[in-house]
Amino acid sequence: MSQFYNNAIFWVEVDKIKPNPFQPRREFDERKLQDLAKSIRQYGVIQPLTVTRNEVQKEDGGLQTEYELVTGERRLRAARLAGIAQVPVLIRGEHDDDKVKLELAIIENLQREDLNPIDRAKAFDRLAREFGFKHHEIAEKVGKSREYVSNTIRLLAMPQEMQDALAEGKISEGHTRPLLMLTDRPQEQQTLFREILQRRLTVRDTEGIARRIAFDRVRKKEYLYAPEILEMERELSEALGTRVAIEPKENGGKLSIDFMSEDDLRILFSHLASRIAAAGPASQKVLGSASSQPERFVQQDSPPPGKPPPSDISPAQSLDDRSKEEIEKDENAFDPSNFSI
Repeated sequence: MSQFYNNAIFWVEVDKIKPNPFQPRREFDERKLQDLAKSIRQYGVIQPLTVTRNEVQKEDGGLQTEYELVTGERRLRAARLAGIAQVPVLIRGEHDDDKVKLELAIIENLQREDLNPIDRAKAFDRLAREFGFKHHEIAEKVGKSREYVSNTIRLLAMPQEMQDALAEGKISEGHTRPLLMLTDRPQEQQTLFREILQRRLTVRDTEGIARRIAFDRVRKKEYLYAPEILEMERELSEALGTRVAIEPKENGGKLSIDFMSEDDLRILFSHLASRIAAAGPASQKVLGSASSQPERFVQQDSPPPGKPPPSDISPAQSLDDRSKEEIEKDENAFDPSNFSI
């Protein structure tokens, strides 16, 4: 038996169709809507919208038919922009409840890949919290794994600033895995987030930093470093503006200073050289003359000739240096256990 009224397409006035209150998508690209409106002016609305029909009592006691959108909000918005008076619709049966409306809206957006990661996470979370869906049930509905649903919802554990950056395409989903590893270390999480934005770290760079932070956590817990060593690390990190690790050994030890680019290394070198120069002649023997500079650096800010970056790739996508196979594998791999030392 068909779930649609008379199994037929009807033409309904655009002004009589109310938006779906359960629409999980919050942002609509204005340029893409204009492109769709242009297509609709030329060819019309090819795929019918899905609606439910309601009889509403008017002030004079009469009945008025209204329609509530279930799927097709982009087409409805574009039709209004195009000045179309009527659109084709399929009318679902009157038994649809709020759960079904939300479910259908989510599935349509997922099938069209219209939801950004945060809207998708909020939609999954709403199905789970408000309508009692288990994660495996949501997974079955949208054709994904249970881990995919659970890990997508975990995106909402990030601070709002990071969620906004992901929704706006400033960082990629690949960047969120190492960020989520640092949920219990908010200061380092925020620092890493700033590094991604300011230094345009790739996903691999970001994962590498997160692994080192995780290693340091294990190292300090395992060896119970003296408080003065940890305080030195903190002071050096603040003075140099980068991550510093001190590893004392029985005789001597090792000092590690992170840098993300050759420009960073130049700045660190000059900074240390000037500090040593100010400390006196004896200290200058460590680095030699403060005016000396590394000569092997090659400027890499510009892309190779003849290979400009594709204009249709977002900044965050251009920083995702994982292969297609790695991205597919990572889809269900947000769990910090994947980064165990």
